[in-house]
Amino acid sequence: MSVEIYSTDTDSGQITVIRKDGPSSHTVHKEISVGNAPRGSVKFTRDGRGFVSNTSTNTVSELDALTRREVARITVGSGPRGLGIVPGERYMLVSNSGSNTVSVVDLESRTELTQVAVARDPRHMALSKDGRYAYVCIWGSGYIAKLDLGGLIDEGRPETIREIARIHIGEDSFPYSLNIDRTGKRAYVACNAIAALPVIDLETDTVIAKVPVMGDGGRAVAFTTDNQYALLTLERNSVIAVVDTVELKATRYIPVGPGPRGIAVDDNDGTVYCGLFARTVPDDDQVEFKFSPHSLSVVHLDGVDLSLPAEEGGQVQYDQIRVGYGPCSVSVFDSAQISYNDAKLNEAAAQLNEGAKAGR
Repeated sequence: MSVEIYSTDTDSGQITVIRKDGPSSHTVHKEISVGNAPRGSVKFTRDGRGFVSNTSTNTVSELDALTRREVARITVGSGPRGLGIVPGERYMLVSNSGSNTVSVVDLESRTELTQVAVARDPRHMALSKDGRYAYVCIWGSGYIAKLDLGGLIDEGRPETIREIARIHIGEDSFPYSLNIDRTGKRAYVACNAIAALPVIDLETDTVIAKVPVMGDGGRAVAFTTDNQYALLTLERNSVIAVVDTVELKATRYIPVGPGPRGIAVDDNDGTVYCGLFARTVPDDDQVEFKFSPHSLSVVHLDGVDLSLPAEEGGQVQYDQIRVGYGPCSVSVFDSAQISYNDAKLNEAAAQLNEGAKAGR
């Protein structure tokens, strides 16, 4: 086992695990049933525990990446969406879009400790490079909430978490997710209702640019391995917008199929994976490759100059992986970076099974 791709399949209530044997060699290895309407990418700890939100059941599923199974469900607030694992991996944050809160979860006891109030409809989040701050997209209020995690990290006191700044993106901008670049100095925000990619300077917590793109419907951001380009999925245009992180301008658009949402990059070879959430395939004469719904687009950037449009910089190459229904997010899992704790995961799986039997 080495690199695996995890697809969060919302409509199927499952996580599809794909084994990667080479840049264009992928095999669906396992389908892991979780709760109803899982959303967001699976987030992993260094000991092989994976976590994903179940939006319709107000829980977070814990996965064992070694045996590829669900081992526990943790009850949180209403409509969980984004996740953030705090440095030290004792605690996890969960944004609850239905209760307008962020849950603090103890990963040792698998229990919710408290909920921190935020504004209307929090979605996905990212943690600063040092892990002392969480940046949460407040979908319903048009800003990014900055939460201070210092008391939690230093003293184990979840009650000390508080909102210390609001970074305003714009009314009715609907910030959906954000990602912090590989330098840790800037955050890029995917907004659903503006045709731009806002860029935040994390030293000053200010928006330093709103990079124009071809349309609205932004869903997720990833970065090339050299951090030279931000890759923004535009769901309504069925493309990835490529944005130069130095010049802060869009350089090209890569067609990827219907309704792209989640995006991830394999740091080992630079391959891009993109979840196609749309249920139907629109007519598209711009590309020869015929995309299918309910699949991942695999985009190969080898030999392509992303600073130039396709007719000058070269065409990307594609593969496709069929997964479950409604793949909304994707993550890359590298087992070479993991140290497993089998005993802890087996104990959790036994407790989950006992709970399931008791509920019958």
